[in-house]
Amino acid sequence: ITAGDGHSCALTIAGGVKCWGWNDLGQLGDGTTTQHITPVLVSGLTTGVIEVIAGRVHTCALTNQSGVKCWGNNMYGQLGDGTTMQRLTPVDVSGLTNATAISGGDYHVCALTAEGGVKCWGEPEFGGLGDGTTNPSSTPVEVSDLGSGVSAITLGFSHTCALMDSGKV
Repeated sequence: ITAGDGHSCALTIAGGVKCWGWNDLGQLGDGTTTQHITPVLVSGLTTGVIEVIAGRVHTCALTNQSGVKCWGNNMYGQLGDGTTMQRLTPVDVSGLTNATAISGGDYHVCALTAEGGVKCWGEPEFGGLGDGTTNPSSTPVEVSDLGSGVSAITLGFSHTCALMDSGKV
């Protein structure tokens, strides 16, 4: 289960995703902008999902095929599809085919890769993408000096942390 600013989502036993709450920017992923006070199935995600995260007004899911799909607000490219267009249903994150875990912040998302690296996309207001810039990216960028050796990630409002295999953070 995960919660954003005004919406929540849950992973079902079947590997689908259901969301409820505010939906003004499509963050529930049901193809509408209608608020729902009970869970609705995310369009196209009835099976095959292993993790779901909510940002402020966007949502992403990690699939059992190591890909990531996102939907909702995309003002800063936080859906990772190479655009800044709002999406009412899930779209694939561009070029990301080796994700093993995901985490979401206010307007950015990061993925842990099978190689133990980290890739992030969206708004890095305070450098949260870890690429040495404060430039937004609508596609995943590799975090500098974290191409391998990472075992877990977590995101806050506008920052990112990684747990290294060595136990250091």
